[in-house]
Amino acid sequence: MHVHDLHAEYRTRSPFTPAARPRLSWKTAADSPGWLQAAAEIEWRRGGAAAVARVEGRDSVLVPWPFESLLPREEGSVRVRVHGADGSTSDWSEACDLRAGFLGEGEWHAKFVTVPEPADIGQPLLLRREFTVRPGLEAATLYATARGAYQVEIGGTAVDADRLKPGWTAYRDRLLHETTDVTDLLREGPNAIGASLAGGWYTERFGFHGQARPFYGKYPSFAAQLLLEYADGTAELVATGDDGWRATADGPLTASGIYAGESYDARRALPGWSSPGFDDAAWLDARPDTAKALVPVPRTAPPVRATEELPVREVVTTPSGRTVVDFGQNLVGHLRIRVQGREGDTVVLRHAEVLEHGELGTRPLRHAKATDTYTLAGDGTETWEPQFTFHGFRYAEIQGWPGEFDPADVTAVVVHSDLERTGHFSSSNDLLDRLHENVVWGMRGNFVSLPTDCPQRDERLGWTGDIQVFAPAASFLFDSDGFLASWLEDLAIEQTPDGSVPFIVPDVLDSAGTPAAAWGDAAAVVPTVLFERYGDRDVLERQYPSMRAWTDHIAGVAGDRRLWEGRFQFGDWLDPDAPPADPAKAKTDPDIVATAYLFRSATLTADAATELGRDDDARHYRALADEVREAWVREYTTAAGRTVSDSPTAYALALEFAIVTDPEDRRRMGDRLAWLVRRAGYRIGTGFVGTPLIQDALVRSGHAETARRLLLQTENPSWLYPVTMGATTVWERWDSMLEDGTINPGEMTSFNHYAFGAIADWLHRTVAGLAPLEPGYRRLAVAPVPLAGLDHAAAELETPYGRAEVQWEAADGGVQVRAKVPPNTTALVTLPGREPFEAGSGDHEWSIADPRTEPRGSGLTIESRLSDLIEDAAAHEAVLAAVAGVDPERARQLRRDTEWTEHRTLLGELTPAAPAVLARVEAALADLHRD
Repeated sequence: MHVHDLHAEYRTRSPFTPAARPRLSWKTAADSPGWLQAAAEIEWRRGGAAAVARVEGRDSVLVPWPFESLLPREEGSVRVRVHGADGSTSDWSEACDLRAGFLGEGEWHAKFVTVPEPADIGQPLLLRREFTVRPGLEAATLYATARGAYQVEIGGTAVDADRLKPGWTAYRDRLLHETTDVTDLLREGPNAIGASLAGGWYTERFGFHGQARPFYGKYPSFAAQLLLEYADGTAELVATGDDGWRATADGPLTASGIYAGESYDARRALPGWSSPGFDDAAWLDARPDTAKALVPVPRTAPPVRATEELPVREVVTTPSGRTVVDFGQNLVGHLRIRVQGREGDTVVLRHAEVLEHGELGTRPLRHAKATDTYTLAGDGTETWEPQFTFHGFRYAEIQGWPGEFDPADVTAVVVHSDLERTGHFSSSNDLLDRLHENVVWGMRGNFVSLPTDCPQRDERLGWTGDIQVFAPAASFLFDSDGFLASWLEDLAIEQTPDGSVPFIVPDVLDSAGTPAAAWGDAAAVVPTVLFERYGDRDVLERQYPSMRAWTDHIAGVAGDRRLWEGRFQFGDWLDPDAPPADPAKAKTDPDIVATAYLFRSATLTADAATELGRDDDARHYRALADEVREAWVREYTTAAGRTVSDSPTAYALALEFAIVTDPEDRRRMGDRLAWLVRRAGYRIGTGFVGTPLIQDALVRSGHAETARRLLLQTENPSWLYPVTMGATTVWERWDSMLEDGTINPGEMTSFNHYAFGAIADWLHRTVAGLAPLEPGYRRLAVAPVPLAGLDHAAAELETPYGRAEVQWEAADGGVQVRAKVPPNTTALVTLPGREPFEAGSGDHEWSIADPRTEPRGSGLTIESRLSDLIEDAAAHEAVLAAVAGVDPERARQLRRDTEWTEHRTLLGELTPAAPAVLARVEAALADLHRD
């Protein structure tokens, strides 16, 4: 038995902790089955002094700091040993070094400085200052931030590998600073510090339909203070705002924008500009930035970094003769090029996610140029990559390449917030596994400083609705706690005083005054997810006022009727039946969606109040939820168990939010939901709201086979249709690309959105069968649902307690289920055909009878009902193939337009039809019967 992975909260692969009282987590490896922690000892050592605190019980995740608060720059090491309920005791863990990375009250002295005027809006610039290091330097700590995006060099060396620092926050009220140990970069005597600065998100123009405008400021600015600590106990501060800071806008980076891309002229390079002795006589004194003074706070989310590199997979010559490179994967980042040519040669790099008619498909980019340019110095082999921009692309067009083009000279650099991968899924279905991989890539591309909707067009905004539905999947795939907790701070800041939540965070569209269901509800849903998946009670407590304010606001909008109705809504956004130009025009009435989410947020707020010990609040919000439930059922359901919007999303909301509680009504609604899915030929019929819910609603109402058919459907619209079209990320629309290879005609089309990828959470929890039952997976559910069409499925997750695994495999008429339960946790195991039972930690294996069934029709003929035909997947495909063999257009119509109900026969649906079609269908069905 040993303790491992001891760390402070919100791991960022840095010894610096942003908190004065950092919560601690650790894991225990124990061979003893059913091992539970009875107590733990925590040792905090500073210099030669040590203190030990004892924690009774099982707590080992986000354990409150048991010592005195850390002081700024205080450092030491912490280690843990645990005692088991079985009497066992571990050795002390390896020490975890901690350094306080925050500043004390009044310790921020830096002033923001910017480019001397006149300058272009958003003009990139360079800043520098020389200083002297005395003998006896013991430590040098850099605290730096920017309104914009920056990197710091000392003596010609970058202080870290982070990108797009300090990231995007609610700049007017919250700005982050980095804390970096730069001791090893300094030398006794003359030194120099330099900063590269671009506008980034701060000077970007935001808005749609050609109406984009600057939101924050015209010029980027930079602030930093370098603290030099000496062995004699003295300290010196080198800070922006003091004398000696020089600036120029005449560096090699001539233009930079998040949407536009970067332009770099290597002829203007300034060798040695961040080293001592550089001649900056042509530079000007840095100008103070007069924008609102802010004291930055330490970053808690992981930094943005380059995490992977991909080579060119194929070089394509387009019909117009252009050179396009294909990386085989839709990704987010930029290109790195290695090139030789004459002075003044310029290479132009244009980016896009897809090809259309063989050419770069740039229409979905709208006003985003997504173009980088590099002008050569002409002095041999030159290597370059952009620094302060990113693009969403699979393809890149190369223009102006000097000499013969070699694809080995172009590399795609993948860039995103450097979250730790925690969860995996696999199955026997290659298309399903590719879908899951698409979800992973979509999350990587859209977790760039904040959770965005898309990474490629003139948007890339923190849409609240997208992360509201995707947060559970995100929290399985990657350690997202610190990332989303940081974003939630900005959400609370951007709320209006009366509690309304904006569509996007940060709110550069000034949208907070118009509440929208399923979007603003991120205020209640995302903190709940972080508590459920990570046991992060502190974020629940910190965000509770925001949760309550949002719920109070929409309750006020609903009024005494307790119905949120008649207001602006996105509704079941991007329902597949919505026209391309009107994605909000869904089958489900938006009032049904809105009031369902009022119920949802009231319930989650009540749950949070209960957890936090706010009993009066809990009773209030529980009563509110009950009133909304009664109003929803009264207004939107019938005595026969129907909803007035007879749509899959309406039933999924009723079932999964537990708005409808009567068992008989729930049974009838589940049956109706399954009927609607079958009627549509097992093609998806939900948008952003219904898609995360429909599979759970089907399985829990006894229709796992319907969920299976819906999951494995490959026709348009479906989860797997994009996979069959070569997608390597999740699309914004079910049909972002049409069957003929053309881009959806709508103004809004992205090939990298994660919202519909919320299905991954269901794959983890249900198909594989691994889910949390208590916060942080302290108690987990092992409940696989083996599905026909799959021979095996597996999920594994690095939970806060250790690795958990569930896998099942069908063989020889049975199913073998294996599970790994981490030490200090328990599991509730629910297997088909068995009563639920408890299991302790350790490796487990169970054998069960094979529960998978795949309905097959008996003696289907051309006179059979359409509902019977669609139930038999083999017969259904045989009939469509038979029709296509004679009349392909009729077969396409049959697939697209048929309602597969019990009220019509196959013959009736085919009539009128050519005799050859009927004969071919009859023969196909007869062949199936003989088989």
